[in-house]
Amino acid sequence: MTGWLTEAVPRGRVAAFRTLVYLFVAADLVVFTPWVRTRVDVPGDLYQPLLVGRLLPLPTPTPALVGVVFWVLLVAALLAATGRAPRLLGWTVFALYFEWMVVAMSYGKVDHDRFGLLVALAVLPTAGRARHGDPTRTEAGGWALRVTQIAVICTYFLAAWAKFRFGGLDWATGSVLARAIIRRGTDLADLIAQVPHLLIVAQFGILAFELLSPLVFVLPARWRTATVGFFYSFHLVTVATITISFAPHLVAMTSFLPLEKVRPVVLARRLLGRGVPGADESSPPSVPPAGSPAPGASRPAAGPPAAAPSAPTG
Repeated sequence: MTGWLTEAVPRGRVAAFRTLVYLFVAADLVVFTPWVRTRVDVPGDLYQPLLVGRLLPLPTPTPALVGVVFWVLLVAALLAATGRAPRLLGWTVFALYFEWMVVAMSYGKVDHDRFGLLVALAVLPTAGRARHGDPTRTEAGGWALRVTQIAVICTYFLAAWAKFRFGGLDWATGSVLARAIIRRGTDLADLIAQVPHLLIVAQFGILAFELLSPLVFVLPARWRTATVGFFYSFHLVTVATITISFAPHLVAMTSFLPLEKVRPVVLARRLLGRGVPGADESSPPSVPPAGSPAPGASRPAAGPPAAAPSAPTG
């Protein structure tokens, strides 16, 4: 079990995952959850903190508190994406984003798609330094990715458990998807809803998918990658039909992927190199040694050595 939890991975994979996660945190502040800043306009009596917010305890949000968290978190996340000071910046980002999420989810609605991302932020500072493209393997980085993977799969499995806890089998035989389509469905969803009994079959399929999701850990590597691809396709269909985005969860799920093979900086350099006349995208042109034929020229046939030039006279 210890060997499985700390299975070594290339440091380049940890570096790529770290950059992706921290860039998403910055994007989340300004794209996905900017509405958190409006929570300070709500009367403090409506603030019902989550259990963790009551245990710590965390203060009631104020304009000053939320403003400081927003700007410090935005700067810290962008700096952490560079890979510098991974522990100091990593713990700072985790603490501030944790507070950001407590404020966001303490007014009656809790999103479960951020569990994997929060776990990733909590364990990335323990992975140590990592450079993009570094093939050296690290057990600390492997542990950080493995724990994130477990959190991603727990999101699926515990969602099924919650369905049985609150709805039982009636969740699968009820009108859950029909209600979602009525509230926020797309034209594609309207077409699907016209097929008799298809929504009921889809609800049973969702339960089966969530309950069987832990099997991804026992599959061979090739099938594991294909299964993760199926996970992504499931969320693609979800967005296309009922417009529910699981963006934080999808970012955390990249912990299953060989991210070290995706190097956008190198790709950009190659593309720029192709646009410069005479530039080579991989390496500078080699200069042939003196006396050797130019590339593409035919080498003269072997023969007797040429006579040495006579010494000058006079």
